Amino acid sequence: MIVKQIWTGNNYRNFNYLIACKESGEALAIDPLDSDKCLKAAKDEGWDITQVLNTHEHNDHTGGNEAVVKATGAKILAHKNAKDKIANVSRGLSAGDIIKVGKTVELEAMDTPGHTMCHICLRSHTEQPALFSGDTMFNAGAGNCHNGGSAPEMFKTFAEQLDKLPENTLIYPGHDYIENNLRFTLNREPDNGVAQAMLDKLAGQDLTKAHVTTMAAERTFNTFFRLSNPSVIARLRESFPDLPANPDAKTVFLKLRELRNSW
Repeated sequence: MIVKQIWTGNNYRNFNYLIACKESGEALAIDPLDSDKCLKAAKDEGWDITQVLNTHEHNDHTGGNEAVVKATGAKILAHKNAKDKIANVSRGLSAGDIIKVGKTVELEAMDTPGHTMCHICLRSHTEQPALFSGDTMFNAGAGNCHNGGSAPEMFKTFAEQLDKLPENTLIYPGHDYIENNLRFTLNREPDNGVAQAMLDKLAGQDLTKAHVTTMAAERTFNTFFRLSNPSVIARLRESFPDLPANPDAKTVFLKLRELRNSW
């Protein structure tokens, strides 16, 4: 499996992706908002985009569909319940469905509600596992739930699916928010030396070569996976004095998401 991460350079800090089969040259485009960059990248590599997958229905992820399909004839894939939200979906996906790219690449659809209720993440069936997380999970953060989503469902997705992924899973999100997310972690857990070291390392990063994290790393500096950490809970109780001394994980997650909304 070949992964090409495409930095759009727009105000939303979107990442688009091409996933290609080395043998056949077929490629899947994930959320190809910047259709020009995606088409050029495929042409430069000698790849044929045969499928487009939208992780969810928001325009900053679907806005390039028409141009890519017009140029390539690619089929559009999305969550099975997004067919009335995304135009011309050829295949509706459910949890566990397999997306094949060429001869060698298999990706598994994960039904991951939270950011929206029709959100798909993809995980690869490869020796080096990878997660294409859309707007569900970001490097060092979690997606918002403002536009058709649900914070309790987001917690369930994190707890029951994402937190069970192997430690060496590479994380490819739909946007680059890592520096601001690390600052949020440090605001919630000021003694997190790993988060501070990562923030220092990323200062002035070249986004054309963005840092790719792993699940092991995320568990050290993504506050949405650190729900039982004493420092996180202590700081949270300063903002929410009625919080019990030992709050359950769901309560901590929801309060963190509430704070992050205005961060």
